[in-house]
Amino acid sequence: MILILGVTASGKGRAAFELAKELDGEIVSVDSMKVYRRMDIGTAKPSKEARQQVRYHMIDIVEPSESFSVGLFLEGANAAIDDIRSRGKAVIAVVGTALYIKALLYGLFEGPGGDDQVRAGLRARAAAEGLASLHRELARIDPEAADRINVNDAKRIIRALEVYQLTGKPISSFQKQFEAERPIRDWTIIGLRRERAVESRRINARVKKMIEQGLVAEVKSLLAEDNPLSQQARCAIGYAEIIGHLEGRMSLDDAVELIKKNTRRLAKGQRTWFKTFRPTQWVDIGEEEPPESVMDRVRQIVL
Repeated sequence: MILILGVTASGKGRAAFELAKELDGEIVSVDSMKVYRRMDIGTAKPSKEARQQVRYHMIDIVEPSESFSVGLFLEGANAAIDDIRSRGKAVIAVVGTALYIKALLYGLFEGPGGDDQVRAGLRARAAAEGLASLHRELARIDPEAADRINVNDAKRIIRALEVYQLTGKPISSFQKQFEAERPIRDWTIIGLRRERAVESRRINARVKKMIEQGLVAEVKSLLAEDNPLSQQARCAIGYAEIIGHLEGRMSLDDAVELIKKNTRRLAKGQRTWFKTFRPTQWVDIGEEEPPESVMDRVRQIVL
């Protein structure tokens, strides 16, 4: 059982794909946004060609109008892992969401964790819609918390909405945070990382490519569907900003720059969290290092 992590645009998806082909394995996506159907470009899903060669799990399993939680993820991921292992194949998990990997490795706990991607999306909404709009939303889903939190307290408003999106429960219902954790499965954990400046350039290049691939048209199509996007789907980085553009709150150029900024912020949060994750065996990648060289070093860890 192999788990590959790294900041967004780190190349972990390609590494997982190559390993799955070599080891006769299947891939489990550990990502809170790739679960949504038709949200393809903005979530950087694997291509149709890749999915014809390797079987992927936990991708395209719910409609964009539906909410999704860590509990639903854990149920589906564990079932997929058991199925893959029962057929004698290797399990390769690709991490995109911090809370989901915690649940996968340690189980689901009473208190809510955090998720940098969801939080970044909420910050993008606050910038585009105004903090008062988010506070009104909180008042609808958790009046008790909204009554305690000042309308200008951005940090606590965003945290409360984050908890609700990730768990489906109001933050006021929780009395304690996650307790001490103990791994419940054995994994070989590999991390891919580059210098921060290099990672930022890769992020900017990925955002540019997403626009060229048709991200704006993808968002337009989603907004035109009969069932409205769930709040969780609307908050996804790349989607929240383009929605802001399509609703006339910013130019396309400004939306693109905001996507880059919010994605870099997400990567910063991921880097901070990864520093505390000691079981990881890190592969430090040079700026001009070819993918083949990276895979050789990944193989040395796995094989």
